[in-house]
Amino acid sequence: MTRHGYAAARRVHSLAGFVRFVFERYYRELLNFLARSVRDRDTAADLVQESYARVLAAQQAGQSVQDPRALLYRTARNLVIDRHRRAEVRGETAESVQDGEWEGVAGPRSLEPDTILASREGLAAVVATIDQLPPRCREAFILYKFDGLSYAEIAARMGISTRTVEMQLRIAMEACWRCQDELEGAAPRSAGKKRVSP
Repeated sequence: MTRHGYAAARRVHSLAGFVRFVFERYYRELLNFLARSVRDRDTAADLVQESYARVLAAQQAGQSVQDPRALLYRTARNLVIDRHRRAEVRGETAESVQDGEWEGVAGPRSLEPDTILASREGLAAVVATIDQLPPRCREAFILYKFDGLSYAEIAARMGISTRTVEMQLRIAMEACWRCQDELEGAAPRSAGKKRVSP
């Protein structure tokens, strides 16, 4: 968003004005982003609605919303993550637990303290890896992974070719894979092996 857009968002004092401004400005963009993430437009629309409801609740609670777009996207990403976790837990439970056998069933491993700590440390390591990328490489990676832009959109925004975008994303993903290998204590994968593209 441009500085002008942020300034306009800050000038909106009434709650109705805030909601109208944020809805009109970001709804379609956020819907398209989520539709690509969950591959279902109806589910994406539900997630957009929930994202808006949570941002509105934060605004009503008196929380200062300096960057509504960033808050919407962060909220939406968190909802997608929660949705995937719930689906994963339901899938594992349906296979491993019969009706009436719920007693003594442990909660998901993802909620155990050591798993949460390892996850936080892993996240910090990945963030540090991304921060260490060359600036243009980091920009392309963030635009692709976090903003959900296509190669062509990134190329247009950065003024580079789509081939250069591919190369920058490959460098970034290699750095992330190396970080993951280090976290898991695995031997680094050879550069010659094909991996899933970014």
